[in-house]
Amino acid sequence: MTALAAVTMTVAVPAGSAWAVGEVPCNNNEFARVTVHATNMSSYNMCFANAGSIRIYDSNGHRVWVTEIWAGNNRVQWFGDGRWQPASPIGKWTTFTWPNHPSGVRLEEFRIL
Repeated sequence: MTALAAVTMTVAVPAGSAWAVGEVPCNNNEFARVTVHATNMSSYNMCFANAGSIRIYDSNGHRVWVTEIWAGNNRVQWFGDGRWQPASPIGKWTTFTWPNHPSGVRLEEFRIL
């Protein structure tokens, strides 16, 4: 719980859209789940529901590292290196990891389509 409290989040809502992504408890496999590392290297899961995008920062305003994404009953992408990735969204019921980067990749924004 203390690691979760160390994360400050801001929601990025696209102009002219009614997207309402929100963080939810990780108590349902249908939710999208992101395993992140904050600047203090603590690892924890964050879960999200509803279509939209959200920026995730630690308490110091730094971007976090993501080591795993579980799509749940959603199609999802992350924003990093100046573009939404992967080009074709991660499909429903899929776990996505970076075996060549075991410490993860930078996550600027996460979205559910």
